[in-house]
Amino acid sequence: MIPTELIGSIPRPPALQVAASDLRAGHLSNTELAASRSQAVRETVEKLAATGSPVLTDGEQAKPSFLTYPLQGLSDLDPDGAVVPFADGHTRQLPRLTSGPFRYKTYAQEYLRAAKQHTDLPVKQAVVAPSALSLLYPPDGIAGYPREQFLDDLAGEAETDIRGCLDAGAHVVQLDFEEGRLSLKLDPSGQLLRDLVELNNTVLSRFTEAERARIGVYSGSGADLDSTHSLDVDYADLLPHLFELTAGNFYLQLAGEADPDRVLGIVAGQLRSGIRVFVGVTDPIDPRVETAQEVRDRVLRAARYIPLDQLGTCDDAGFAPFADDASTSRDTAFAKIRARVEGTALAAEQLGA
Repeated sequence: MIPTELIGSIPRPPALQVAASDLRAGHLSNTELAASRSQAVRETVEKLAATGSPVLTDGEQAKPSFLTYPLQGLSDLDPDGAVVPFADGHTRQLPRLTSGPFRYKTYAQEYLRAAKQHTDLPVKQAVVAPSALSLLYPPDGIAGYPREQFLDDLAGEAETDIRGCLDAGAHVVQLDFEEGRLSLKLDPSGQLLRDLVELNNTVLSRFTEAERARIGVYSGSGADLDSTHSLDVDYADLLPHLFELTAGNFYLQLAGEADPDRVLGIVAGQLRSGIRVFVGVTDPIDPRVETAQEVRDRVLRAARYIPLDQLGTCDDAGFAPFADDASTSRDTAFAKIRARVEGTALAAEQLGA
C-alpha cells in the first residue's frame, strides 16, 4: 500500500482553548491545564485512529506551537525577535535570545510518550528543525556568546531532541522546516537557505543511515489562521536545496499549489534512491473537505512522476500549528484526514500497490 501520514497538528478542542485562556488570566492552575491537555491528547489519538490512519500523532495538543515548544519556561528570552508576516496581514513573532548557553527546556519525547499511552499504532513525532531556532540569535550578537558557539549548542540540543524521540519508539521523526521557503523571501540570493540547509545537515550527519531512514523533513508555505507566508515564492527555487538534506523522508505541500504537475516534475528530477516523498493531497487552508475520489486522482497524478516504492501522501500542513489557531474545526480536520486515508487506499488499489 501507499503510506500516508498527517503532518502533525490538529485544532485544539474548545475546552482546551478555554483552559489555556483561564491559565493566562490566573483562573486555572498549571496542574489543571495539564489535565485538560492530557484529555485532549487521548481524544485526538482515538479520533485519528477512527479515521483509519495507519500512523498517528498527538495532534500537538500540549504544544504552544510547533516552533516554540522547547522554549517554554526559559528565562533568557525577550519577546521582540524576528517577525513572520502572513499574506492576510497577521504576523507571528519569535522570541530573541539574550544570553547563553542555549538549552531546550522541553524535549519532544515527552509528547511522544504521552501519545503512545493511548494506542498500539505507530506514532510519529514532529520536532522543530534547528534551522528555525537559529533565527532566535539576534543580528547584533550576544556579548560573550558568539554565534558559532550558539549554533554548536543548538545542534547538540536538536540532536538530543531527535534521538530522544527515536529511542522512545517514534515511527518517524519529522523536522518542521517551514522556514525554508520563507527564507527565500527574506533573502532572495538564497544564501540564508543554504545556511539553514547546512545547519540541518550538520545535525542529520550525527545519525546513522538506518536512523536517517526514520527521519523526515516537512516543507510548506505556512498554514496559520488560514493564511500562508510564502506561497508566492517559487517552489522551484527551494526544492533542489531541500533535497540536499540527508533525511530519508520528505513531506511536501502540493494540494494548494497552482501548478502541481510542474512541482512534481521538479521533484522527479531531484529523486535519489532510498528516500520517500509524501505529497500533500489535502489542503488545511481550504474549508471544503476533499472527497476520497479527489484525493485518489491527486495520488494517481503524483504516481506518474514518483515511483510507487518512493511515494507517500500527507496533508499540505498541520491543521493548527499554533495553539490559538481555531480557523479550522476539529471535525473538518478529521474529515479531511479520513478523505486522505480513503483516497490513498483507492489509488493504491487502482495502481495495484
